[in-house]
Amino acid sequence: MTATRSVLATQATDFPRWFQDVIAKAELADNGPVRGTMVIRPYGYGIWERLQAALDERIKAAGAANAYFPLLIPESYLRREAEHVEGFSPELAVVTHAGGKQLEEPAVVRPTSETVIGEYMAKWIQSYRDLPLLLNQWANAVRWELRPRLFLRTTEFLWQEGHTAHATAEDARAFATRILHDVYRDVMVNVLAIPVLPGRKTRRERFAGAINTMTLEAMTGDGKALQMGTSHELGQNFARAFDIGFLSSDGQRELAWTTSWGSTTRLVGGMIMVHGDDAGLRVPPVVAPTQVVVLAVRDETVSAARRIADELTASGLRVEVDDRTDQPFGRRAVNWELKGVPVRIELGPRDLDGNVATVARRLRGSGKETVSLPDLTSTMVAAMQADQAQLLADATARQIARTTAVSTVDEALEVATTGWASLPYDVVGEDGEDRLATAGITVRCLQRPDGTLPTEDDERGLTAFVARSY
Repeated sequence: MTATRSVLATQATDFPRWFQDVIAKAELADNGPVRGTMVIRPYGYGIWERLQAALDERIKAAGAANAYFPLLIPESYLRREAEHVEGFSPELAVVTHAGGKQLEEPAVVRPTSETVIGEYMAKWIQSYRDLPLLLNQWANAVRWELRPRLFLRTTEFLWQEGHTAHATAEDARAFATRILHDVYRDVMVNVLAIPVLPGRKTRRERFAGAINTMTLEAMTGDGKALQMGTSHELGQNFARAFDIGFLSSDGQRELAWTTSWGSTTRLVGGMIMVHGDDAGLRVPPVVAPTQVVVLAVRDETVSAARRIADELTASGLRVEVDDRTDQPFGRRAVNWELKGVPVRIELGPRDLDGNVATVARRLRGSGKETVSLPDLTSTMVAAMQADQAQLLADATARQIARTTAVSTVDEALEVATTGWASLPYDVVGEDGEDRLATAGITVRCLQRPDGTLPTEDDERGLTAFVARSY
């Protein structure tokens, strides 16, 4: 562990620096050539691919189909929904020249696609029989960030954005809520092993142009909050701006009710900040590109390492062989520990003589165990299940331990220096949100006392969860 810690800042002394160190040393990403952009390296992209597949499967199960819309949006589209353009105006990247000429109309590089998709929804929807229209796209987006941070806030990021149109407000609300729970929460809990707090955003914090934003908030290792995914009810705001209408069953023309929802490469950042430790990454087995790495200690164990890897792969595990015996073994072991691969199998001549392998599980730190080769496959399969569950249990315990119920805004300000505070929103109100904001603290979300989500802005008796955030 000492060798690993020497290349990373510690979480306790400088968590943001530790985060950047892990991204660099685990070879997840690098800074792009334009300020705020990100180059995702193969190992980091491998994690994103598995997250993408898990999300895509669930999005399709909810009934949405994938499509693709242009990167460039006419500036006039954004200006049709005043609150929307006002909310994104400081973050917009605008193309004014192309082909050696000034454009007749500037084009905006999409910060999100409600406006362009709204234009085509209006074209494609004629009657109630065309509803619901459930679309999703996998794309990039650009928001000109003032304080970029890899995987958390980058000028360009990868994401999925869903956009739907419905005949009634009730249908739109039900679908937006389904996405929050059956897609996002399911992936975050069961794939990323991250407990998340669902809730409704306050008026101050909700998406520009929405009538309701629902969120999932995770607690990072330093006790801050990270917004992991959002689902928005847009009411009829965009339908009115883009004339997304339909003929009802009784022949009356009505406006549709729309939703939008998205999750980004920020999920990878959340995984790092929730599960990582002073030795580097700890990747949940379900999302790990490599679940088991087999290290050949010497040349004479390479063929055995490959044979064992083949047997483990046949059982459904994702396995890599490290046969770089020309490099120091300790350095190789530390690098795999940095990358957070769930299990490392070390195979030396003495192991083969004893018909065993030395196993190091990432969650158990520097501890190792000896496992007989005939039992190796079953042991590895069981380890994946156990370690996935343990990561979720550890993160859940931390979230519970560092969430404190308080009764005043002053107490919330104090608690939010190291964790989350919960208190009645009736005590906070918009004036309290202003006070919290001066200290860099926000109301992350609102819940009813029973944990369900409120459906109206003015609902009384709600619990507010307050924290600093990334």
